[in-house]
Amino acid sequence: MGKVISISNQKGGVGKTTTSINLSASLAVLGKKVLLIDIDPQGNTTTGVGINKGEIEKSIYNVLIGDCNIKEAVIKTKYKNFYVIPSTISLARLSTALLEKERSTPGFKKEEQLKNSIEEIKEQYDFIIIDCPPSIDILTKNALIASNSVLIPVQCEFFSLEGLAQVMNTIRKTQKELNTTLNIEGVLLTMLDSRTNLGFEVVTEIKTYFSEIVYDTIIPRLVRLTEAPSHGEPIIEYDPKSRGSEAYINLAKEVIKKNG
Repeated sequence: MGKVISISNQKGGVGKTTTSINLSASLAVLGKKVLLIDIDPQGNTTTGVGINKGEIEKSIYNVLIGDCNIKEAVIKTKYKNFYVIPSTISLARLSTALLEKERSTPGFKKEEQLKNSIEEIKEQYDFIIIDCPPSIDILTKNALIASNSVLIPVQCEFFSLEGLAQVMNTIRKTQKELNTTLNIEGVLLTMLDSRTNLGFEVVTEIKTYFSEIVYDTIIPRLVRLTEAPSHGEPIIEYDPKSRGSEAYINLAKEVIKKNG
């Protein structure tokens, strides 16, 4: 039975999509069968793994509104063990579509559609990774209800602790009201600029407050990591010998060890 992990932070620009792509690709390289689900209407994860949006026939939107079975939306990437369910801008209409369906269909629960779909394919993958939008909306709620745990990327910057506290509150609320079995997979420190003291001060502070759930791996701020998605490739393919590639392989090893 696959482990379902949402990658979520309501603060944007923290490396959420970069982590979704590169953790998934690294898990696949290490021999795990991985499904990456893009539920952000921007669809950056979809293009970041090399999928042409103009060629998408079925997306996660079609799955969530019941237009197709989840298996029909799965696309095999060119990388071994790595599969994706893409997103398109149509996801921006999802809230309205699900609300209308909930009103007209007895027993229909708009927040549980992703969970219901994933249950059909869960046993086929080792890990199912969900890239969430930077907000707490119907998409993120669907992801958190469908997930076993949440991985929280946190940028190594001054306001990180404040943002992390907000995320923790959201998760606690979700645990209480929507998914009592939801766990915190871990806190991932991202975009560390090794040239400044501030980043290391933030690392120390977050590890002091959240020591037991912070990954040992820290993702550095690198140009190569930001370049790779524009080429439709994970960093391990775009620049396999880079520090970014090494960091995400190390993160994948930590995730595998924790779930072993």
